[in-house]
Amino acid sequence: MSNELHISPKHAREICNAIRGMKATEARTFLEDVILLKRAVPFKRYNKNVGHRKGLIGWCSGRYPQKAAKATLDVLVNAIGNAEYKGLEKERLQVLMANTKKGRTIRGWMPRAMGRATPKNTETVSIEMVLKEVS
Repeated sequence: MSNELHISPKHAREICNAIRGMKATEARTFLEDVILLKRAVPFKRYNKNVGHRKGLIGWCSGRYPQKAAKATLDVLVNAIGNAEYKGLEKERLQVLMANTKKGRTIRGWMPRAMGRATPKNTETVSIEMVLKEVS
């Protein structure tokens, strides 16, 4: 689990939906390909005005959320390391659960004309991941 990451909640949700149920090694290569702009993440919920991407099977709209993919990859690598420390085999791991939840909102202000100000808040996200060993 990783808490209060400075990434988009919508991007984090779509990435977690994409890797849930994958083998851990497959999920790792998927996230590395997203970071290198080789594979797109299918956007199934937040897809208004999202363009089509090649290579998506069963879904047409998608994006390459690199920042969220890097943060999710860090959580996945950490989970794989923890599983290996507990004696599980790396090749047999599967992503059982990959969830996101809303973190703390960091308040900020942007000065405007005539002494006014507009709120400029930063949303944070917590990512939770559980791996299991599949026979």
